[in-house]
Amino acid sequence: MDSYIEFSKYYDELMEDVPYDEWLGFVRKTLSDNGINDGLVCELGAGTGNFTMRLAKAGYDLIGIDNSEEMLSVARSKKEEFLNSGETFESEDKVSDIMYICQDMREFELYGTVRAIVSICDSMNYILEDDELVHTFKLVNNYLDPDGLFIFDFNTEYKYREVIGDSTIADSNEDVSFIWMNYYDDESRINEYEVTFFVKNDEENEEDCLYKRFVEYHYQKGYTLEEIKGFLKEAGLIFVDAFDADGFANVSDRSERIFVIAKESGKSHCQEK
Repeated sequence: MDSYIEFSKYYDELMEDVPYDEWLGFVRKTLSDNGINDGLVCELGAGTGNFTMRLAKAGYDLIGIDNSEEMLSVARSKKEEFLNSGETFESEDKVSDIMYICQDMREFELYGTVRAIVSICDSMNYILEDDELVHTFKLVNNYLDPDGLFIFDFNTEYKYREVIGDSTIADSNEDVSFIWMNYYDDESRINEYEVTFFVKNDEENEEDCLYKRFVEYHYQKGYTLEEIKGFLKEAGLIFVDAFDADGFANVSDRSERIFVIAKESGKSHCQEK
């Protein structure tokens, strides 16, 4: 799993169209419908903290886990900027107490159990081996409270194969431009992202160079819902439901992103933590 290195500096700017608030509404409703209105929640693949901050502002205590120290550095800076902004917020203490931990989610460790674990924006697709995804799900089951919830999304095989595979995306603004090329392999079902950045140079000693260029490579694997259900079962989790991320309607064979709800299984309600 590659870390976002240079990408971390421009991630928020280039992902500004991601519907975090819409996803937050779904996650909050799902948690509330299951009696989880507060308490400790862990986010896997927290990145720059966009969703972590939103959950904290909603009144939850947050642990954010990510494999990239560069991304977490941005998240911590964002938290401090909010706390120093003078903005008053009912759940300001929840934001202040966010704990960011640099860990590989395939081997993450917590000090105890949590009420829910969430993972959004296709973080699970970065796990390229089936057995590693099953192991991650087992860790999730281990660290959830009895009947705790696991809410996550994933990009489908259909999306990589039919929608973005072997396509090129380009965009630009005042300070940064990028070319995002996708290469999809049918046999492995792995999509390679080759992202080339052109960043406006503001270093005085490089006046002759208007833009700096750098390239990053990232890899994601496409899964089907039936595969995900099988992995959850193998890990001991109980599959609850699944929704197409586009409007949270029923899943179809053309769903590109799917949200899954699963529940902890195997712990006694009277078990001491």
